[in-house]
Amino acid sequence: MTLAGAVATTPDLLRLVAVPVFAWVAIRDIKTRRVSSTVWIPLSLLGAVLLVWDGWLAWNADGYAWTHEFLLPAAVSIGFVVPIAYLFWWFGGFGGADAKALLVLALLFPTFPQYAVGSSTFPLTTTPIGTFSFTILTNAVIIGVAIPVVLALRNAAAGRINGVMVIGWPVSWNRIPDTHGRLLETPEGRSRGGLDLDALRMYLRWRGLTLADVRDAPDRYRDPATLPEEPNPPTDGAVTAAVRSDGGTTLEDDADGDDGLETDAEATPEADAVPEYDDPWGAEAFLADIDGTAYGTSPEELREGLEVLASKETVWISPGTPFLVPVFLGLAIALIYGDLLVGTFV
Repeated sequence: MTLAGAVATTPDLLRLVAVPVFAWVAIRDIKTRRVSSTVWIPLSLLGAVLLVWDGWLAWNADGYAWTHEFLLPAAVSIGFVVPIAYLFWWFGGFGGADAKALLVLALLFPTFPQYAVGSSTFPLTTTPIGTFSFTILTNAVIIGVAIPVVLALRNAAAGRINGVMVIGWPVSWNRIPDTHGRLLETPEGRSRGGLDLDALRMYLRWRGLTLADVRDAPDRYRDPATLPEEPNPPTDGAVTAAVRSDGGTTLEDDADGDDGLETDAEATPEADAVPEYDDPWGAEAFLADIDGTAYGTSPEELREGLEVLASKETVWISPGTPFLVPVFLGLAIALIYGDLLVGTFV
């Protein structure tokens, strides 16, 4: 909604504050997959103030502006977009930050803003209902759906044709400690559901190890007797988390004082066989010791992921593209073009 002869209403100009904020959270989500809840508080307060301000402007304009340009789109934004965001979060379709971002957008952009630049007015297209937050959401969904297509084309161009080419790509093992996403491999082959890499970092930090340590001596660390007597804090698995990685004091070290590695004199032909343990890698002990579930990771998932990463040079991962990136792009497109679905196909 705008006033005749104005570049934009004051509320619409203030709404542009959201653009750099959403750009920042999108970049942070790519790098860390973590966005502080405090980011959304000032935007929520601003959105609530601007919603009341817009309502007052519409009320003082005319009956049509009040009912059709403000009340109807605002009702759809608050009464439809907000419940959708909550339900998707409830059923695990969105992360907490994604849901909060959509709630904020529902408050900040209930109606279509208008910005006059020279002889042009942006957005270039509108929708019949005029709920701008719903346009941002549909744009984000369209962008999110396009990502697997881009991944498939990228992998196909490189000759990587397989069952997971639409959701991931291969990376070297040494990039795993600084990568977010999910492993797409098990010892039996590629899989669409593997170890969460945040859970892997939690496990390694809990043991005070690096992935390189595990690869250098997988037989040693497969033995649960090498678990630390006093584990380190696992953190939340974020790449940027502050980590203590002193290796701890292992139960094995306390028991016999050696380093747990077999000497040449002790080596036997039978030593080539992989020993059987009740809890290989100490996966059950780790999950029982920490608070929470390590992102729903099971002991078997953790063991399978460790077996893959202990031996393979290159592994397939799904980056799990954070939804805040499509949301930001959906917002930027909406402010310039409008609704991708309605403007293009209707």
